[in-house]
Amino acid sequence: MRVVTIVCPPALRERLPAALGPDVEVVTFPQEACNTAEHDGDFRPDDVVISMEMRRPGGMTPKLGLVQLSGAGTDRIDLATVDPSIPVCNVFDHEIPIAEYVIATMLEWQIRLGAMRQGFTAETWASRTAAPATHGELYGKTLGVVGFGRIGKEAAVRASAFGMKVIAVARRPDGGPADEVHPTEALADVLPRCDFVLDTLPLTEATRGLFDATMLAAMKPTGVIINVGRGGTIDEEALFEALSKKTIGGAIIDVWYQYPREPGEAPPPSRFDFFSLDNVIMTPHASAITDALWDRRAATIAENVRRLQAGEPLLNVVRAAQ
Repeated sequence: MRVVTIVCPPALRERLPAALGPDVEVVTFPQEACNTAEHDGDFRPDDVVISMEMRRPGGMTPKLGLVQLSGAGTDRIDLATVDPSIPVCNVFDHEIPIAEYVIATMLEWQIRLGAMRQGFTAETWASRTAAPATHGELYGKTLGVVGFGRIGKEAAVRASAFGMKVIAVARRPDGGPADEVHPTEALADVLPRCDFVLDTLPLTEATRGLFDATMLAAMKPTGVIINVGRGGTIDEEALFEALSKKTIGGAIIDVWYQYPREPGEAPPPSRFDFFSLDNVIMTPHASAITDALWDRRAATIAENVRRLQAGEPLLNVVRAAQ
């Protein structure tokens, strides 16, 4: 069996040979192999293709053993152009670092450790209890978690440990580590109760622009929205407007609206100048990226390759073979 990496993070690609073992060959194809028929003759029917992207406008992929995403998001995979005989799986293992990121950024929002350190001088030492040195705390605050899956539940466990109240909004209210769980239809009623709103949603037709101007207006004037799901789940212009006019307290943004997709591309993360705002913490879609993440994902993918060879049920099936 052969594993073909296409749109795959280099750090993961480096770990795959050790995780897969010496009997599995690992090769890399260029990005156009995802989106054109140019390299179709180079694929083998039992290849495992690892890629975050697979689109064939007007065509269909060749026969393959498995399409394995190197991450969780499926919005760059056009399942209609992936041959129906091919199972499609994704991989998670990112919920731990993202949940830690959520806690870290909420703590930074409340404590402002960076500003506190910058403001500490010999001259200010005598007035250390004055207003510039005081800060908030997470204890007693309310976190609303929108999308109560793997990330949301891990964040809820950690937020509860800090004495926060957790209110979850989910398609399938199935309990979990939250004080309250409400259906998606109740989102507008939940938002005014939350000091922080955590968006962990995938990008689908149902979630695209879910946080529009109306939803953002339902938040507390001091409320902070945290997006670790997908940029498009929050209306780009409405978010910039709410932050610019300070009708909400702020935002913590790790996922964006424009990404480089081809070599040499360098679009800004948004059409709007979020960098000019003073009520935003911005990071470059890096909340999940730790060394341990790539080791876990390599191990999960290797297990799926083993299961495929053994004819056993696959992990994290997005679409089963038909």
